[in-house]
Amino acid sequence: MKEEHRKERIDRGIKVRTSGLYAISGWPELAYLIAPRFVLIVGMLLLPFIFSVAPYWQRVVCIVCVYGLLSISFDFLANFVGLINLGSAFFIGIGGYLTAFLNVKLGLSPVFSIPLATFLGAGLCTLLILPCLPLRGIYFAIVTLMFPLIFEKMIMAFNILGGTNGIVGLDGFPNAYWEGYIGIIVTLVVLFGLRRLVNEDVGLVLRGVKDNDQAVRASGISITFAKALAVFIASAIGCFVGAYLSHLYMWAGMSLFALDFSIMPIAATVIGGGGTLVGALIGSFILVPLSELLRSFGTLRIVFYSLALVAFIIYKSEGLMVYAQRKYHQFERWVKV
Repeated sequence: MKEEHRKERIDRGIKVRTSGLYAISGWPELAYLIAPRFVLIVGMLLLPFIFSVAPYWQRVVCIVCVYGLLSISFDFLANFVGLINLGSAFFIGIGGYLTAFLNVKLGLSPVFSIPLATFLGAGLCTLLILPCLPLRGIYFAIVTLMFPLIFEKMIMAFNILGGTNGIVGLDGFPNAYWEGYIGIIVTLVVLFGLRRLVNEDVGLVLRGVKDNDQAVRASGISITFAKALAVFIASAIGCFVGAYLSHLYMWAGMSLFALDFSIMPIAATVIGGGGTLVGALIGSFILVPLSELLRSFGTLRIVFYSLALVAFIIYKSEGLMVYAQRKYHQFERWVKV
């Protein structure tokens, strides 16, 4: 008797059994689930070796991780909590100046100054933003945009924290591999850690705050605490980036409050796909190298950069990652009837 075959989506067997417990799946299905994660992790871990012959591009990999972390932080707040944060530069500035003070003034090693600056800075940023948490939408966005501008002008006006010269003499990392792998490993930990968080009970509460905060309040859950927790997580990511950048360049100055650190994450999230977290990272892998490749055009590179961004928004407004996920789940295989 002749065997008949038909096409079936690869993920059908997974969805029929369960969407969360992979232990009961077969090896082909597990490989189907793990392959994208494996490619991302291994690909990122190989980057420092791939560009070991080009120190300039090794530094670009570090900057990609910087913007990748900021973009993941922005995506987390915007699409899972409903808070549009335009003040990423504020987090970076606080983290950068704190690690500079701890390292230069108190003599702490980067091993201690970076973690301390990350969590102390996150606590300080959360306290300063706490009165703004009742705001939503464009109002919260405008308020957060003001924070880096205020701190930048205060440093300039009162000539504190080194004034326009900044704080110099920070300890650097031992070598280029340390620079690269610290950024890459932290990026991967943050990415997969937040993906797990948003699928846990805490993540459900945060998404509830975004979708229907009155229902969350009626359940006896403090909306202010939930938002403050989300802001603390996002600001901890930003403060780490500031501390990492300061030791990367062995300098902390007012450029840490630059508007680019607030705008680039938005563009990366739009291009990669909001609400996916990994899409924000993919967007950074596109935008940062593109910006470097166009550097020879001078100020004209902004034109090309803007045209590319407009094209993505018009023709792929959902984002590359959302499109790629949909296509990946449409893969089919032949099975016996």
